Amino acid sequence: MHIHILAVGQKMPAWVSTGYDEFIKRLPKEFTPLLKEIPPGRRSKNSDLKRAIAEESERILQAIPKDCLVVALDEKGKSWTTRQLAEQMSDWTSSGRDIALIVGGPDGLSTEIKQRADMKWSLSALTLPHALVRVLLAEQLYRAWSLITNHPYHRD
Repeated sequence: MHIHILAVGQKMPAWVSTGYDEFIKRLPKEFTPLLKEIPPGRRSKNSDLKRAIAEESERILQAIPKDCLVVALDEKGKSWTTRQLAEQMSDWTSSGRDIALIVGGPDGLSTEIKQRADMKWSLSALTLPHALVRVLLAEQLYRAWSLITNHPYHRD
């Protein structure tokens, strides 16, 4: 099983890369996600926002590996506790299927991506900046792994 993170946005600020890398490097090879940055749709004062989101959607759909379980990160998705995420990760691992975690851009995910998703997961009911989601996602994957392996990182 491989975990793929498909995230809209390129050229992230240094704090995003540093935070993301800090948690990803702690994971063992078999749990290390593969990050694929999706170029954002063109945005300007006069551009059509729907068109930008549609461009991102098309790129995301093309980047989803074949036969993956697709999990869209969306504020209206299902909230999981850390223990529930660890259970999900255990289930994903035992299924043998690759997982694609989809992180939208500044304007979120298209309806098409949300409909394509097998699951929708909410990191928070708050609207989070897409750059920050990468860091939170990496930390939560590490935390869930620590629960699965009885590593002392997570404390109840």
